[in-house]
Amino acid sequence: MTQVPSTEPELAGVRNFRDVGGLPTVDGRRVRQGVLFRSGHLAHATDEDAAFLGALGLHTIFDFRNAADVTLEGPDVELPGVRHVSLPLSDPADGAEFWRMVRDGDLDQLRGILADGKGAHRMIASYRMIIKGRTDEHSRVLHALADDSVPVLMHCAAGKDRAGLSIAVTLLALGVERDAIVEDYLESNAKHRRYKVRRSGTSPSAYSPEVMELLSPLFDARAEYLAAALETIEETWGGVDPYLERGLRLAPETRERLRERLLD
Repeated sequence: MTQVPSTEPELAGVRNFRDVGGLPTVDGRRVRQGVLFRSGHLAHATDEDAAFLGALGLHTIFDFRNAADVTLEGPDVELPGVRHVSLPLSDPADGAEFWRMVRDGDLDQLRGILADGKGAHRMIASYRMIIKGRTDEHSRVLHALADDSVPVLMHCAAGKDRAGLSIAVTLLALGVERDAIVEDYLESNAKHRRYKVRRSGTSPSAYSPEVMELLSPLFDARAEYLAAALETIEETWGGVDPYLERGLRLAPETRERLRERLLD
């Protein structure tokens, strides 16, 4: 048997990269290695990073960042022969103006928008909104995977929220165990995976413990966020199967084709 190379290298300029392969389904199968990857943005990928990513045999990269993200971080590096699909999803923190306050705002401003549970509430509301309001985008991703777009890499800015939800939706369609979906989502909390907070540094409080505490809800992967998304599926469609069939227009035969492509 050919040994599968490690799919989690120390990438210098790409955060939160991992292969989602190996996760168990409720019917005893597993997600195939080397077909479903997730990460943060690729704008700062080094030549060595790009060489590694280029060797994965990717068919498609789904980039869920919006224009403000791309302006801040830059476009992804180009990987020869790989289709790059820009498919913006809602920013979990509600746009460029909010992030400008996060990066450049003074302490009182940050307290006003993030203190007393406001930051976590914003994230929960955003996760619910992405599930309810972005069915067309999630449908497009699943249909593309069922047709031809694997191996695939899904990413946003940090690879935590928008990519995290898109991966979770894909895993639900594959029939992956719920606990395994949550466990994969929470891996984004590992220190080496976390998005690097860039504050302007114009005030002495830029990296103070209070500032970092205020920002933590935005940069954490919290089980309550994903739980809110899953609850929204139940409340809106009555369960995963009707969500996939009615919300995402995923016919049973398409779902089966998806499972054949992505599962062992």
